[in-house]
Amino acid sequence: MRRKLVVGNWKMHGSRPANAELLAALLAARPLMGPGGDVAVCVPFVYLGETAAQLAAGDIRWGAQDVSPHAQGAYTGEISAAMLQECGCRYAIVGHSERRAYHAESDELVAAKAQAALGRGITPIVCVGETLQQRDAGETESVVKRQLSAVIHTLAHCAAEMVVAYEPVWAIGTGRTATPEQAQAVHAVLRAQLQAATGHAERMCILYGGSVKADNAAALFAMPDIDGGLIGGASLKAADFIAICRAAG
Repeated sequence: MRRKLVVGNWKMHGSRPANAELLAALLAARPLMGPGGDVAVCVPFVYLGETAAQLAAGDIRWGAQDVSPHAQGAYTGEISAAMLQECGCRYAIVGHSERRAYHAESDELVAAKAQAALGRGITPIVCVGETLQQRDAGETESVVKRQLSAVIHTLAHCAAEMVVAYEPVWAIGTGRTATPEQAQAVHAVLRAQLQAATGHAERMCILYGGSVKADNAAALFAMPDIDGGLIGGASLKAADFIAICRAAG
């Protein structure tokens, strides 16, 4: 049976005092979250060292929100997988819809970033998802399968080591959420694609990342192919994030 995973994506939020308070609350509540799920936070690069130090003795993992496809070199502003490895990162988010939209990241670039992360023992959380326009045009399945196919092709025999996150772009930060049944339908498509490519989809983790909240988490996580969540705004509020983690545990 697959373990649930809940990952908080802080995006470009945080401060040292607020981060310390939030992490302390999560650590204190971790025993109440249930033994059946894993918990992680993906934080801005500048807070990785402090996050690692505060979480080192606990049972909450940490990761980054992006990673460079390059190992090293003249790439001002980029952060390599080796640097993230030195910070003890377990995860790196790649291909988030905001990166695809605001930084024009292609499927191929996302795949290269996933490969770079895996090369340093960091699990890439590969995001896929469609816009409202694409959904209304009936293109959801073709879009997410295309995005995931690029990563599968690049990772080859290592593809089963990634985590996939389905994040319908139309349900991120909008207050709109896919119904559990709508989310499950896409997750089932992704698992079938992963099974055809790797033969190990039954053990792979597929997260849902579209405005998961304390009041809808349990229904979403009850779906057979939804293995947890990639949580945005709610991960910044200790009580909300703890409630979501408990729903997964």
